[in-house]
Amino acid sequence: MKFLLAAVGSKYIHSNLAVRSLGAYAAENGLGSMVETVEYTINQNTGDILADIYRRRPDAVGFSCYIWNIRTVRQLAADLHRLLPEAELWLGGPEASYDGEGLLRALPFVRGVMMGEGEETFLRLLRFYGRRENSGEEETEAGLAQIPGLLYRSGRAEDEKEGGSGGFRRTKEQPCLDLSALPFVYEHREEGEEHKILYYESSRGCPFSCSYCLSSLEKKLRFRDWRLVQRELDIFLARRVPQVKFVDRTFNVDRAHTKRIWSYLAGHDNGVTNFHFEISADLLDEEELSILAGMRPGLVQLEIGVQSTNPDTLRAIRRNTNLERLAENVRRIVAGENVHVHLDLIAGLPWEDYESFGRSFDWVYALRPHQLQLGFLKVLAGSAIHEQAQEYSLIWGSEPPYEVLGTAWLSYEDICRLKQIEKVFDIYYNSGQFPTTIERLAGYFSSPFALYESLASYYEERRLFDRQLGRRERFEVLWEFIERSPGKFQQSEVAWRELLVYDYYLRENAKVRPDFAPDADRYRQAVTDWYAASVAEGKEFADYQGLGYRQILHMTHAEVISEGFSQNGQKKLILFDYNKRSLLTGNALVREAEGFVLPDDRKESSRQKGERSS
Repeated sequence: MKFLLAAVGSKYIHSNLAVRSLGAYAAENGLGSMVETVEYTINQNTGDILADIYRRRPDAVGFSCYIWNIRTVRQLAADLHRLLPEAELWLGGPEASYDGEGLLRALPFVRGVMMGEGEETFLRLLRFYGRRENSGEEETEAGLAQIPGLLYRSGRAEDEKEGGSGGFRRTKEQPCLDLSALPFVYEHREEGEEHKILYYESSRGCPFSCSYCLSSLEKKLRFRDWRLVQRELDIFLARRVPQVKFVDRTFNVDRAHTKRIWSYLAGHDNGVTNFHFEISADLLDEEELSILAGMRPGLVQLEIGVQSTNPDTLRAIRRNTNLERLAENVRRIVAGENVHVHLDLIAGLPWEDYESFGRSFDWVYALRPHQLQLGFLKVLAGSAIHEQAQEYSLIWGSEPPYEVLGTAWLSYEDICRLKQIEKVFDIYYNSGQFPTTIERLAGYFSSPFALYESLASYYEERRLFDRQLGRRERFEVLWEFIERSPGKFQQSEVAWRELLVYDYYLRENAKVRPDFAPDADRYRQAVTDWYAASVAEGKEFADYQGLGYRQILHMTHAEVISEGFSQNGQKKLILFDYNKRSLLTGNALVREAEGFVLPDDRKESSRQKGERSS
């Protein structure tokens, strides 16, 4: 008997913790030989996935279902049933657990659904199949009925549901598991591990009641034993995996647990591995902030859900957030320049109209997070907000991800507008490639939100949303946006050009100079002479030992700037050192060159003109 657990992830780099945990738990209990796990992505050709599953010839298949893969899973299940009609199909995961009957009606060939925590349910299902195979007897209703956490087709008349193709039987709920009883799923190194994000949980359950979130339905909060967590962190650190993402719903809900893990990571940092945590920033105390402040840049990153700053909205979605404390703590973390901070907002929540969302945006933007995600409400079956849909006049997409299309406060037109703002915001803020220019631009608008509204309008007018723009094109579009607004921005053309060039070279040592860049030819010889002198004198480039000045000249970038960065327009040479990048942003280290002597612009221009004529 072979039971195939199949995951279809959103990207190759994401490991699927669910199927790994089910498979490892089965192996821990002596049934590993019956289980095979396999991971695909939604970016793969569905036909290729189908062929791979078919070649494995499973007797039963279990799909892990989420809003991002359910369409693919539905197609795979339908086609697999045609090819392997004897193979029994099971579904699990959040997209199956809360609308199981709807899925079974839509997919009459699926045997059933594993609901909620799946490890023990799956183990007992395996034992059921094993008994059936060993005894040669037909499956009995009584066998499945004894397995907690199942919804399945029973064929019993008393289980008949109106509109269904057969009867459904729901067994009793699976009790919450002891998290410390689960095996570690990354015990052995896997091929390609160095290119993946490894998901890890040190706790399950959520103490909060956010109305839009399915995690709020799982109330019993449990923690994995610290001795196990410490051992498993040691394995991650020893293998130098690039990133470990904790899936704990709110990692810092228990201070002792939080401090123990963060202190351990700070004291055992391998200089490589990054750890991601989702936290509530208003819960942080002084000791936790102190631990974070002492960490290596890039050791941890924090995702913090603000969702809204509208008090009526926060009450409606049952979030008791101390916004003042949250803001204070986020500012302190960002100011430390060692922790990547990601904040979230959700559009489409009750009592939040377009203007209110703009105010929430400006409030969060002022905290200067490294990333600010503008998300849109997902109306998920099983969530409290799904039950309140009529009260809030919610309209949402009929297909996954069930994204909001309108509310009593936000029209579909408003949502379309916010979608455009989200796109330009991702380009010009979240990419981290325009920090200097965007910060200067924002000062000329009534609010940051107004800046991105204006950028979105410009993109729409020029039909740029219909095109896939390259990196240089995005800079050129921003320059055109500035250039076509004469008199609006009280700054010289040279200053704007310099700001854009600064951002252009901040991330990348681009070989092609953009059209908007000021003329650099007149300073070329002076810059070359300065590199030669600096290398000969052993100054500036200590990290480039053994390299000639021409090699260093090509490995770094130097730019003469004046009006964009100086009140009096004094020119200076700045260096972009790509060997010393920020671990948080990936930007080059920038410093002012010492001892650089500027040529007389008029003489230099005259000399170059003479060289060209000769």
